[in-house]
Amino acid sequence: MSIVSTNVPYNSTLLNIEIYELLKTYPFLNLQVVGTSVLGKPIYVIRLGKGKKHVFYSASIHANEWITTPVLMKFIEDFCISYTSNQNIYGYSARNIFNNTSIYIMPICNPDVVDLVTGNLSSISFGYRKAREISNNFPSIPFPNGWKANINGVDFFNFQHTLLINRLDWRLLCLIILFSKFLHIRFFHYLLIYYHLLYLND
Repeated sequence: MSIVSTNVPYNSTLLNIEIYELLKTYPFLNLQVVGTSVLGKPIYVIRLGKGKKHVFYSASIHANEWITTPVLMKFIEDFCISYTSNQNIYGYSARNIFNNTSIYIMPICNPDVVDLVTGNLSSISFGYRKAREISNNFPSIPFPNGWKANINGVDFFNFQHTLLINRLDWRLLCLIILFSKFLHIRFFHYLLIYYHLLYLND
């Protein structure tokens, strides 16, 4: 039975449940809490593999692209299934990738507003009201469906409010990128994992 849900709007609560189910089922996974969001939600990084080639994948930088989170979570589950059964994943040996590569996955960079966009943040909560107030300055962006930034209106790639990287969640992502020895970094928006598996097998 599949652990990762792919047919429901994703949210941080579902992520927590599925991560710990994956850890229970596949104890070789490594989980780290590398920081917290503006609203204090954990920001996770899951490591697959033990190899010297380090790569970093992340999803849901932009909240309205939350579909990238279940894509990466499903990839983790499919990889684990292939690894434990000594099978290939997308035509490549999962065990070979595991032994030669360390894949670091941040499944949700922006948990607060993934919850906002998918209807899992109460409209009377502080976070919702703060985002609503900021959105009033940008009437051309639908709210909450078009929201991309964090709760404070800071977007890593597209300005929606004031100063870039003025909150912990964005500083955290920058520090991970700048001070880690990743050979490959990918921010998933609407891209296919298959092409990145090609890279892992170069």
